[in-house]
Amino acid sequence: MTVPWVVKYRPRTLDEVENQEDVKDELRGWIESWLKGKPTTNAVLLYGPPGTGKTTLALALANSYGLELIEMNASDSRNLSSIRGVAERASITGSLFGEKGKLIFLDEVDGIQPKQDYGAISAMLEVLKNTKFPVIMAANDPWNPNLRDLRNAVKMIEVKRLGKIALRRLLKRICTNEKVKCEDKAIDALIEASDGDARYSINFLQSIAEGYGEVTEKLVSELVKRKERELDPFETIRNVFWARFGWQAKQAVSNSQVEYDLLMRWISENIPVQYDSIYDVWRAYDALARASIFLTRAKLSSWDMLSYTFDLMGPGVAMAEIGKKSQTWKAKWKKYQFPTLVQQLYRSKKTREIRDEIIGKIGRKLHSSSSKVYNDVFPLFVVIASADKESIQKSLGLTQEEIDFMESIQGSQVSEETRERSAGTSRSSSTRSSTRSSRTRKS
Repeated sequence: MTVPWVVKYRPRTLDEVENQEDVKDELRGWIESWLKGKPTTNAVLLYGPPGTGKTTLALALANSYGLELIEMNASDSRNLSSIRGVAERASITGSLFGEKGKLIFLDEVDGIQPKQDYGAISAMLEVLKNTKFPVIMAANDPWNPNLRDLRNAVKMIEVKRLGKIALRRLLKRICTNEKVKCEDKAIDALIEASDGDARYSINFLQSIAEGYGEVTEKLVSELVKRKERELDPFETIRNVFWARFGWQAKQAVSNSQVEYDLLMRWISENIPVQYDSIYDVWRAYDALARASIFLTRAKLSSWDMLSYTFDLMGPGVAMAEIGKKSQTWKAKWKKYQFPTLVQQLYRSKKTREIRDEIIGKIGRKLHSSSSKVYNDVFPLFVVIASADKESIQKSLGLTQEEIDFMESIQGSQVSEETRERSAGTSRSSSTRSSTRSSRTRKS
């Protein structure tokens, strides 16, 4: 069986890894802090597009320092017990300071879904908190709000796409070792089509070489389709705001991995960040508002209208900056931010989970749906619970956390009522004073 060239020519040590000097230096500093018994952080998260060598770097790190690699795919082992098992397996034999140390590797952590894979993130955080061994993780897109706790618990290291020079050097070396006749222009065409994805270009190089005995520019142009990659939120809005032409902005929103409604929030949040002129801001928001209208129409009537949404959300927003008509215009680097709604939802996530758990318990008692309980029962339940806490707690089996939540709601209601009464008292006093003044004037 033919060994895939991606595996055959995978770097074995950090020194063999091409064009990732900054990443290698950070990994060396981190693992050496572990070996000295004074780890700077328990884990690192390697993030970047597919094919940039995140898994390769983890394997090379283990080989370079003689560590045993304990590897698992986080998106395949998605529950509390299986992820805990990684740490337990790692701790069965020896210690980092024994004859051979260990390195725990969790791949594709961004593939975890909070609803379907309930408990996986908390299990990973538990592993990171209690681990006796270094943990290295990999993700294509680490910016999902669900991974915020994970991001805060690790050292993040970006792995960028392989540069054209480094990728050309790699492909030529493979051709030389495999004694494959390959045109220089064919290699350039492969690099252009792969968009910096080494795995993508090597796989096609092997397919053409084994199928045709040589690699020519004509074969590459006929057989290799340009790799269409999805853009993360930051790449999407940067490509929209920096677009000089409408087609560039439309391509950015069309290739985004972010769903349409959320992408609108990303763009909306960052329009005033990117544009300095109030008139540019106004034109951009006007285009985005129209895009929202067409998106609603597309959902309600025909998805054919989605094209208009892309036209307004991409080119409409991009071309709102009048300065782009000038030949001297240059893109301005700005620090983009998460949508406020996403941040608020994340901060209130725990509270909403506790509220929903209480509503579920009420629903089971009343044999009613959660939505009906939330709309018709829960407001009255809060009032009733304040009058008879003990019996309510016993009847529903509320936890201490749920009781604390109920008391916080009742406290806020009392405060609101107090403000209303104070406002009412002030109005009454004002009315009485006004009446007395009126009577005095009449006298």
